Amino acid sequence: MSLYPPPQIIEAEVWTTLPEEFRIKDTSPEWASANKPGRKIDSFLEGPSFDREGNLWVTDIPYGRIFRISPEGHWTLVTQYDGWPNGLKIHRDGSVWIADYKKGILRLDPSTGVLQAIVTHRHSEHFRGCNDLVFDSQGRLYFTDQGQSGMHMPNGRVYRYDPQKDRLDLLLDTGQSPNGLVLNEHEDTLYVAMTRGNSLWRLPLMADGSVSKVGVFVQLSGGLSGPDGMALDQKGGLWVAHAGNGCVWGFSRMGEPEWRVRSSTGLTTTNVAFGYGSHSLFITESDTGNILKAETGVLGRDMYSHAEP
Repeated sequence: MSLYPPPQIIEAEVWTTLPEEFRIKDTSPEWASANKPGRKIDSFLEGPSFDREGNLWVTDIPYGRIFRISPEGHWTLVTQYDGWPNGLKIHRDGSVWIADYKKGILRLDPSTGVLQAIVTHRHSEHFRGCNDLVFDSQGRLYFTDQGQSGMHMPNGRVYRYDPQKDRLDLLLDTGQSPNGLVLNEHEDTLYVAMTRGNSLWRLPLMADGSVSKVGVFVQLSGGLSGPDGMALDQKGGLWVAHAGNGCVWGFSRMGEPEWRVRSSTGLTTTNVAFGYGSHSLFITESDTGNILKAETGVLGRDMYSHAEP
């Protein structure tokens, strides 16, 4: 028996697709051997984030590529390097920050394509494999260190980094595959998707900077993977890409399932971003290299990326 009424169904359509000139055919890159064993993949898109000009930035994990997509759907390869870029966010100063599985937290100059390492370790220990990131209104960075953690090895981590103080705080080290993350509108709660636990965790942020009474906000089910990237709307609702389930869930601020956005192509809906000042939700569908678009009827909240310096 369902706990809630059935959610409203929204059909997503293909907005743009990775051009053939950028698809790397008949190749099984090193990243795929652990994450997509036995498969040849021409790309794996992640990390959607909009800049002030309305361009959508995305990563291509296995081939170390960062793309910029114009509002008209034109793709530009900004840089390619020896890394596995996963999450991506636009800082309020216009720089592009990347959670890279190999290299940690990087900063990209969008005008030159030059990369700079920002955080590469904690106490001389390398990260397990950084996944996603989000800024608060003070410019502090929260990011997940997922690695190969899961229910068999719940040692995934969540960090906060303060660039002004060059301070790195470990908030959580018992995660069941921490992946996407987003702050609520009051910035007193951090939501973290635990992919292999198929759940969303709530991390209350205490006045002293620690977390306490961490708990499950939503328990999901089904799919071939679990919750991945997330976005917040203006009402405090949470939009969650359910990778391997071909959909995005829209939950109310109380965790009630109000919407289900269905993919029109593949099942690997990895991440989401609202258009800048828009009701439109953009979704990376990594099986096909498509960017999907859905009209939600609610405004996205993206103040952390686009606040003025």
